[in-house]
Amino acid sequence: MHHSVAKLIVYNKLPENSILGNLAEIFRTFESCHYRDDELITSIYREVKRILDLGTTYGFDQNLWHNYLTYELITNENSFTLTSEKVGATPGGTVNHFVKNDCKMFMQLFHYDFRQIEEALGIDCFSTLLRYHAIGKKERMYNKNVSEKVRALSKVLGATQNVDEFFEALSGFYRDYGVGMFGLNKAFRIDTDSGRLDLLPINNLDKVVLDDLTGYEVQKKKLIANTEDFVAGRPANNCLLYGDAGTGKSTSIKAILNQYYDDGLRMIEIYKHQFRYLNAVISRIKNRNYRFIIYMDDLSFEEFETEYKYLKAVIEGGMETKPDNVLIYATSNRRHLIRETWTDRNEGDNELHRTDTMQEKLSLVARFGITINYSRPSQKEYYDIVRNLAANYPEITVSEEELLAEAHKWELSHGGLSGRTAQQFVNYMAGRSGR
Repeated sequence: MHHSVAKLIVYNKLPENSILGNLAEIFRTFESCHYRDDELITSIYREVKRILDLGTTYGFDQNLWHNYLTYELITNENSFTLTSEKVGATPGGTVNHFVKNDCKMFMQLFHYDFRQIEEALGIDCFSTLLRYHAIGKKERMYNKNVSEKVRALSKVLGATQNVDEFFEALSGFYRDYGVGMFGLNKAFRIDTDSGRLDLLPINNLDKVVLDDLTGYEVQKKKLIANTEDFVAGRPANNCLLYGDAGTGKSTSIKAILNQYYDDGLRMIEIYKHQFRYLNAVISRIKNRNYRFIIYMDDLSFEEFETEYKYLKAVIEGGMETKPDNVLIYATSNRRHLIRETWTDRNEGDNELHRTDTMQEKLSLVARFGITINYSRPSQKEYYDIVRNLAANYPEITVSEEELLAEAHKWELSHGGLSGRTAQQFVNYMAGRSGR
């Protein structure tokens, strides 16, 4: 095994303390014959446990060894994978020769015979990994999107007959999905707790699609048209979705991401207190072959808050112009994003430039090329939403008349007319029917 790992050229940069690197060292020690059985077994079990833990995290199954190797291949960001993401390998490219060498090494790893070390040490853990049967668990417990991709590619790579087939399958994956966390995941949040900027995947994003949002056809068409221009590489605008709470603003943006993920759309959610990191986030993603929406939910600024300046600088283009593969989509309950107070209007205030400050805040909205209003539904539209949502729950068997009568009583005591109220009501009805 260590010979195969040592001969890697393009994929030789493995993560620090990687399972594969550690196993290669273990097998080098085994082949040297200078070891104690108990110490070597302890080291092997430690790495096997890490493979099991990874399998639990991502819902791997059947051949965990193949799943693990595939995971390493599709998360290894190197000169070849980064230039191949979303476009595929360049035919005739010189680097392909070196990559095919690495494919040969990985094929050897895929079909590695563990019997010699297992017989010598009296263990069977590797054989167990090759025919693993995972315990069924709820999708929320792992990232289903990643799991499905790894397992599907794992089976294809394991069945390839030669290096060319292996290379085509692998480069085809990079072409279709990309590499690393951006290739595997749809959405991310930023984290700075470690003292550095990290982008962390958001697992199991809601599977909502635009058809799930009843009504708001004009609003959805505007959002779709702008997003399609964006993913196609045409000029597009930042978008502000504003209006009443619970009307589907956030749902629309999540649905847009689900609809255009296969076209290379990704999303990074950022909160107001993190705006100072906007430039750092953009620097991280500007050279990747994806289209990124930086998503700001429930955006608004109080009179004393100044974070809007970071956003304004990014939109207008400060020291560095916002790259073409980045747009900002925001939702807000406030049309102008700013809570305007009587003090703002007071010409006699001690602050000489208060009017200028207020205008600077209000001008932020003008930086969103497209603004889309989501207003509360009418009573009829509310009933349409209830009907549409209830159709997805076969356990709700009451008549339409009774359903709408209950929906009316629900909205009177639960926040009024909105899509959110309708969803909460339907959840209640489905739960009641299941008792």
